Amino acid sequence: MKKLLLFSGFLSLNALAIAQCGQRYHDKIFTDSTVSNIQYGSNVNRLNQAENLNLDIHFPKGDTEAERPLIIIAHGGNFLGGSKTGSDVLPMAKDLARMGYVVSSIDYRVGMTNFPFPGPDDGDATESVMRAVHDARASVRFFRKSYENGNPYRIDTTKIFFAGVSAGGFMALHLAYLDQMSEYPPQADTVNQYGLNGGLVGLSGNPGYSSKVHAIVNIAGAIGDTAWIKAGDEPVLNFHGTADATVPYGSDIIQLLGVYPLLMVHGSYSVNDKVDMLGILNCFEIYEGQNHVPHVSNASYYDTTLNITRNFLAHFVCGDALNCSYGPTITAVHEVGTPGFLSGYPNPANELVQLNLEGFIGTVTITLTDMSGRIIRSFNCSGNQSTVMRNELPAGMYFIRAQAGEQVATTKIVFE
Repeated sequence: MKKLLLFSGFLSLNALAIAQCGQRYHDKIFTDSTVSNIQYGSNVNRLNQAENLNLDIHFPKGDTEAERPLIIIAHGGNFLGGSKTGSDVLPMAKDLARMGYVVSSIDYRVGMTNFPFPGPDDGDATESVMRAVHDARASVRFFRKSYENGNPYRIDTTKIFFAGVSAGGFMALHLAYLDQMSEYPPQADTVNQYGLNGGLVGLSGNPGYSSKVHAIVNIAGAIGDTAWIKAGDEPVLNFHGTADATVPYGSDIIQLLGVYPLLMVHGSYSVNDKVDMLGILNCFEIYEGQNHVPHVSNASYYDTTLNITRNFLAHFVCGDALNCSYGPTITAVHEVGTPGFLSGYPNPANELVQLNLEGFIGTVTITLTDMSGRIIRSFNCSGNQSTVMRNELPAGMYFIRAQAGEQVATTKIVFE
């Protein structure tokens, strides 16, 4: 849950860090726009049936940046089901897009041989993980390939992150740390089971491109063997509940649906021990007394998960000091047309923006700032309307703040 800030210097440090990116990547300053069901690859599933692999992309609407960091996120579902639009991943994908990231939520091959009867074993479970990891790597390669083909999604390929929830957390950990063929799990039968060929990288699409990522976020996942984690490997942010009855918090036999004992896995506590020992950059948020993925059903845990994820990623994207704690609070810009708040039209604009100040009382101070927080101009007005002229401002996104006494509102505008 939320952490107390124990020393006063922390707040000033965060204020300095936020200034490096402005509000971008720290607050929800955009609305999100979604493009659905883009095919990123294909492969045969466990039944030897061809299966197309699709993803959704969430963009910061109205953003003018040429290249943005990319977060790929994978859903949970015990490797038996789940969806890229599931409640475990969709709210986070949308909120991170509102902060300025490009976020892709992916579907991947699910299903486990011998489930439900006569019951899956350690080989069936390992094979389902490897199929999903092959698909995860193909999704990373898809975006690197797209970059060379005109970069239609306007991503920065030096800042690609992979996040996953539950089964998706398994995928994130294995994508990052299972990187030597000598480590390939012997339980996975690549001869008699379908869709497992291609070694570590798999055959799910986009060959010839790297599937490396900058860092990972693991929410209640686990790894097959912590020996795969080595010094210099990818940084990791772990979340896990100490009373997780679905995926072990530490090292234990995982029980599928509480019925089928599968194999020994190592949850976030064990992963954290290993990365700490190796000096790998990491954060670990422990959900004391909580069961599996509490962020799905509890708004406070969702807020904490989003906030700490924001802080972790900002270390790599904005150069912020690493902050594994909760805070500062994520804010959202009020949208156009909300009664009593500031709005502007047209938006995007070419030469001027007409401000609607309905609901403000008395003299209103208007402040225009750029993305870094630098004040460009400030002036006073009265009445329900005012105008902001572009003058010589370059194209891009700006923020307008209106204040009259205790009435304060902020909106974003774009000059094209």
